[in-house]
Amino acid sequence: MSTHEPLADRDGSPAPTGADSLSRSAVVSGSGVAPGPGSGSGAFAETGGGRGDVESSGQNPDHDRAETTDEDADTDAGAEAACGATDDDEADEAHDEADEAPGRSRSRDLLLLAGICLAALLLVNAFVARPFTVPSGSMENTLQPGDRLIANQLAYAFGGHPQRGDVVVFDGTGSFLPESAEPPGFWDSLRSVGRDLGLVPAGDTVYVKRVVGVAGDRVRSTGPGAPVTVNGVPVDETAYLDPGDQPSDVPFDILVPRGKLFVLGDHRSASRDSRDHLGEPGGGFVPEDKVIGRADWVVYPFSHLTGLDRPAAFAAITGTGGHGEQG
Repeated sequence: MSTHEPLADRDGSPAPTGADSLSRSAVVSGSGVAPGPGSGSGAFAETGGGRGDVESSGQNPDHDRAETTDEDADTDAGAEAACGATDDDEADEAHDEADEAPGRSRSRDLLLLAGICLAALLLVNAFVARPFTVPSGSMENTLQPGDRLIANQLAYAFGGHPQRGDVVVFDGTGSFLPESAEPPGFWDSLRSVGRDLGLVPAGDTVYVKRVVGVAGDRVRSTGPGAPVTVNGVPVDETAYLDPGDQPSDVPFDILVPRGKLFVLGDHRSASRDSRDHLGEPGGGFVPEDKVIGRADWVVYPFSHLTGLDRPAAFAAITGTGGHGEQG
């Protein structure tokens, strides 16, 4: 609605008749603008006529306000009803979500727990303890074919060295097996990582034997009927040697190089060990950095459950010289 007076009012011509014009003039006059000089009763009459026109036309301002109020009330009621419906819908959705949330939460928790367990298992396999299956009878009667053992990978992890009498698991590549002439490819590296994590079988390059000589030791045998000696001290191997076996059927006399190990199987007549590779590249000596871990436990089958302790016989060699006293 315009707040300007009609043009006819400005040039002095009679105000146009009609409900619209009078209503507009009445609104303008009622805006608080005082009538100017000379307007006299004409302006007042116009204002009064406007009021009379409004009344005669049946347009009661109070009635209009009441109707507007009713319409607003209807609108507000509709809005409230719409909001109420929306709130009900949201409440229903929230209720449904609340019903479904515990199930989803439990599923997420289970998945998270499974992921944590898997990650922990992989880390344990890679850096702490790793399972192996004994493939042959070369370590009878200490280990039987099919025994499941655990190699402690932390046994030598912090500056320690394998000791005489330890049963060790090692990679025989470069000592019991020749190094590959081909550089390792992508799949070879991937398999190696899988083996380290315990996801891939160890394969036929991994061996388990007993350490008899360490760096600096002189290990000898004169053949059948004679004991193995380390730095001139005979080793009593009856506690672990397979019954009926000789300490060695073949004579040998070697000096263990620095950083290497001399290893033998407990079932000497059925074991291909350091004695069998003396004339080959590497001389059958196992590099210490090829040792995966110390075999500390047999965990399966349960009838064979036992710990693999260092035999007391090797204590007699302590202090005999060489580098054998390294920790």
